[in-house]
This record gives sequence, structure tokens and C-alpha cells, in this order.
Amino acid sequence: MNHLSTCTSPYLLQHAENPVQWYPWGEEAFAGAREEQKPIFLSIGYSTCHWCHVMAHESFENPEIAALMNEHFINVKLDREERPDVDRLYMAYVQGLTGSGGWPMSVWLTPELKPFFGGTYFPPENRHGRAGFPSVLMQLSQLWEQSREKIEQEATRSLEALQASAKFDAATVANLEAPLARAAEYFLRTYDEEWGGFGSAPKFPRPSVLYFLLRQARSGSSTSNQELLSSVLGTLDRMAAGGIHDHLAGGFHRYSVDREWHVPHFEKMLYDQAQLAIAYLEAWQMTGEKRHAEVVRDILGYVLREMTSPEGGFYSAEDADSLIKQGSTEHAEGAFFVWTKEEIETALPSEEAALFCKHYGVRTEGNVNPSSDPHGELTGKNVLMIMEQQGVISEDAVESLTRSQKILLEVRSRRPRPHLDDKILCAWNGLMISAFSRAGAALAEVKYLEAAVKAAEFIKAHLSDPRTGELRRSWRGGKVLETGFAEDYAFLIQGLMDLYEATFEIGWLQWAVDLQAIMDRLFWDEAGGGYFSSAEGDPHLLVRMKEDYDGAEPSANSVAALNLLRFSRMLGDPEAVAVEKAARIFAFSGRTLEGMPAAVPQLLVALQYSRSSGQQVVIAGKPGASDTEALIECARRGFHPEQVILLVGGVDGGEGQAWLAERIPAIANMRPIEGKAALYRCENFTCSAPLTL
Repeated sequence: MNHLSTCTSPYLLQHAENPVQWYPWGEEAFAGAREEQKPIFLSIGYSTCHWCHVMAHESFENPEIAALMNEHFINVKLDREERPDVDRLYMAYVQGLTGSGGWPMSVWLTPELKPFFGGTYFPPENRHGRAGFPSVLMQLSQLWEQSREKIEQEATRSLEALQASAKFDAATVANLEAPLARAAEYFLRTYDEEWGGFGSAPKFPRPSVLYFLLRQARSGSSTSNQELLSSVLGTLDRMAAGGIHDHLAGGFHRYSVDREWHVPHFEKMLYDQAQLAIAYLEAWQMTGEKRHAEVVRDILGYVLREMTSPEGGFYSAEDADSLIKQGSTEHAEGAFFVWTKEEIETALPSEEAALFCKHYGVRTEGNVNPSSDPHGELTGKNVLMIMEQQGVISEDAVESLTRSQKILLEVRSRRPRPHLDDKILCAWNGLMISAFSRAGAALAEVKYLEAAVKAAEFIKAHLSDPRTGELRRSWRGGKVLETGFAEDYAFLIQGLMDLYEATFEIGWLQWAVDLQAIMDRLFWDEAGGGYFSSAEGDPHLLVRMKEDYDGAEPSANSVAALNLLRFSRMLGDPEAVAVEKAARIFAFSGRTLEGMPAAVPQLLVALQYSRSSGQQVVIAGKPGASDTEALIECARRGFHPEQVILLVGGVDGGEGQAWLAERIPAIANMRPIEGKAALYRCENFTCSAPLTL
């Protein structure tokens, strides 16, 4: 066992028995590097990363390669999901050095933590003109011994470049409509009309693009707006029909390696489930098409069954790799999910097997084969999509397919399961709380609201410091990672605001307000605007980064901008403090908004929100009463992303109304009318006459 054996991160524990003398990120490793005057090899990944597993098996479990590493370097392992700040810093270096990045990430540092060389995956021997890992180790060791002064000079220059890149020059965007139009035009231009998605293979979901386009499509009735809506719905339908969607257990895999969404990279990430559930929910709210709501239920059902801890928090991910069969020691990507046609025919009655294979495009070689022609047959069609779009499947056929899915799911459950990363991350739980809250409110599903509440209670109990209120990043097995980051605050604040609008429990909104104050104190850059990813005071983090890219996860700044604007509409903002902060985030990202607006689709959502009129719906009525519930249902109907809903309870007001009235005095006078629940529709808290049923 090496120094990782006492860690709680599943990724670090995967390497605890390597012959490499790994250290976790921390002073013990860095002190050793300074004392021995050795360079540091920093390996960054996460526990469900396929190529991380490959490099581990090929190199880190190899005694000869491990001996080279131990002799010449101090070796440090880091879970990128636990320390996104460190990952972000050295990823910027690797991308600047090589033009690309990814995981596993391999970076060599001086004892002072300055980077001097890096890359991603290295093979175990020289291969196809690519240097093998042992060759790289020996060359870098020799350079360190023979040319250390030059290496340290280069490392200092690299650090200075990183420091310079972390300084954003604020730029006020003169025409705030222009980035919205340019980004919409870019996504329309890159939309794959045949298969959905944007660009070609590999294809990633990137839900924030769908959020932006759906809102942009809603802004008018021109031909281009209809095209934007079609691009969203076409993408969602193709994804739901494709192999990226787990048709047996629900949920979505990380991405598709091909253009047709047919062959997935099989890992399942919590943040994808959360964001895609919201994308399908918004499509249902926009169109009323039942198939979109069914996918929401599909995703959330998977999360409830497979990704929810007994305590109520949500697990992080399921691996792509698993044992190929019980009793085997051999792993393969997708082994848990892939079927041969023979396996399906063995598990199902012959007629039902034939229908199932035809419906899902299962060929002789199985349900996933990168070399097969996806144009020849269906690659997997959502049942409701077939019924509604083609009208060719009878009720008997639907019942047959449903039975077959249940049988095959039960058969699959007996296979060796993929590794489950069971750490509970504050930020990702915030995203999932949003999904369950919004779906619970829109679909009137109590179990979704209960899941959201239980997760929020878990975070309050286990990932919030009871003395300071500050958030912690990660929990596993009763142990927490003390550091919290800007995305932990931004994503959880968003989740709590959604939870308030779903339950109208004022405590969730009060907690969100408290967290926003802490986030401002720890991360806000008063000089340059925007939020740093990490708080001050970490001596081992050489540069505090700020993020302005919305990728698989949105950036903390993009989410925070929308949070601030929502606060201004929920709680009033007479001195425009929240609005001004959001404006400074737009200015901090001004050059990106002007030059590459498609890089920040979630920030564009916030920008769209800032351009809309501030609408509040305030319902005054007894909580739980039929007339109150009817008005709430009416207010929630349809897709109204610019709207906030508040509930003030009963004739006597109550705690929530009193707290809200301290911030917005007009709320104090909002009461039921002649004993009936009343709805006040307001714009900037100038309200029309109340409505009753």
C-alpha cells in the first residue's frame, strides 16, 4: 500500500495498491520533493475515466515502470472531481503546451509546483511515432539532472503565462443582443439536420446549448426561431432514440463516438443526468409533447434507483468499464451494457425477441458495433416516438417491448456491475436538486420533490459547516473534503432557488441568500469582476483561475449571473446590487461574448434573462388549499423562464410573507380576496389587479 490507502476518493483508492509510491496532493508530497530535490509527477483523473484505467493497467501497475517513477520523481495522484481548481490550472498549462487536453492528465512540476512538461495519456512503450511513458520518464529525468536551471527558467515562464491568462480585461458589450444572435447563427450553421446535435463526431450533449436555443426560439416567430426550436427538438429526439440513451435502465451515457448517437462512451455522470432532465423538461413545457416528459421520468427514475444514497445524497458516476463476466479478471468498456443478438434471443420468447431486435436495430453482431451501418436500420427508437411520429406500432407491440425491457434489465442486473463512484459532490448535487425540484413542480410528482428535499437536507447536515455556513466539496463514508469551490455555491444556490419555487418553503430561499453572501465574500473579484474558482489562502495553488467556458458543466460565473438576476426579481434589488454584479460578470466575459459567444451558452441564458422584463407571480392563499394549488398549477403551465413565483400564505401572512415583505414592502399587502386565493401578476413589483378562480 502507498500513501493513498487512507484517502476516501474512489479514484485515489483505485491506485492504493499500485507499486508506484503515490502521494495525495498535499504538503507531505511537496516537502518530500523539496527535501529530495526531485521533480513531481502529477497524475490527474477520476474514477470512471476509461483511459485513466488503461494507463493505470499499462504503466502504474507495471513494476518496472513504477520503479522508474519512484526513483526519479515524487508521484502525486489527484481526483479532478475533488480538486477542480488544481485540475483547471494544470489543464490550462497542458492545453497551452499541446493544443489539447483530457484525462488522464500527466504534468511534471518543479518542487515549487511550477509546470515544465505535460500531456495526457502516454502508452507503455514507443508506439506509432509516439513516445512511450518510460521513454518520457527517462528523458525528463536526464534533463532535470543535466539542465535543471533551464527547466526551472521555462517553468517560471510557464507560470507567468498562466498568471497572465488568468487576468481578464473587462469589456463592456455595446450591443447585448449581438452575442445572442451570433451564437444562435453559429449553432444553426453547425446543426446536423439528419442526426441532431452540433458538429460531427464525437458528439456531446452539452445541455446549456439547448437551454439557450430554446429560449432564443421562444423570443419570436420568425423562420429562424422555428429552425432553432427544430434544432433543439431534433437533437433531443435523436439522443433519446440513440445508443447514448440507456433504453433498459434509463439515463444517458457521457457522449457518442459517432455522428449518429449510436456508439456511446458508456460512463454515466450525475451532471449529465441533471442537465438533460431539465432540457427534456423544458422541451415538454414548450411543446406539450408527451415523449419529452417520458424521458424526464426515465432519467430521474434511473437516478433514484441507481445513483441515490440511503442518506439522500446523489452519487457522482458509473464507470464505462466492468468485468466481462462473473469470475473473470478482464475488464472491457461497455461490457455491462452490450448485448449480442444471441443473448437477446436466449432471454426472450422468439416473437418478442424478433420485435425487440427490429425495434432497436440489433444486428447479428449485437446492439453496438462501431463498424455497422447506422443508416440501414433503426439504431434504437423511443417507443412513444415511434407511436407518435410514425403510428406503426400497436398497443400489443408496445406492451411486448415493455415486457422485453424488464426481462433484459433483470438479466443485465446479474452481470458484474460497473464501478460506482459513490462520493457525493456538493456542486453536482446542486444540479440534481434543480432537476428534481423543477420536474416535481412541473409534472406534479411528489417523489421528485421528496428526493430534492432529502438531498438538500443531506447537504445541510454533511456538507455545510455548522459554525460558518461555508460549503464543503465532497462527502464519502462520513468524511468530507474541507475545501469548497465557487461552483459548489453557484450550483447549490440555483438548486435551492428551484427548490423554493417547487415547495414554497421559505427556508430554502433564506439559505440560498446566506450562501450567496458567503460566495461573494470568498470568491468575488472586486477589481476585475467575476468569481474566482477557489478562495484565497491555499499556498499550493499558484494561480487562482476564473472560468468563462460552459462545457459539460456550466461555469460558476454563468450560473451565478443568472442566480443574481433571479434574486433581484424574487427579493427586490432597489440599489441594483445584484444586477450590477451580474453586469460585471458579463463585462468580465465581454471579450468572449463578443468574439466567441458560443463558448458560453449558459451565460447567454443569463444574458437573455437580463434582457427580458422582470415578471413576478405572487400567489396569496392558504398553502395546500385547493384554490391555492389551482392558481399555482396555472402559473406553472407552459414555459416561462423569465418568471419567478412566490407564495405568501394565508390571511395572517406567516413567516415567509413577513420575511419577503422586509425586502419587498408591497408583498405585505398581498392577501386572499374574500377568502379566495389570489394571484398577483407583477412586473418589477408593479402589479395588476389580483385574479381569483
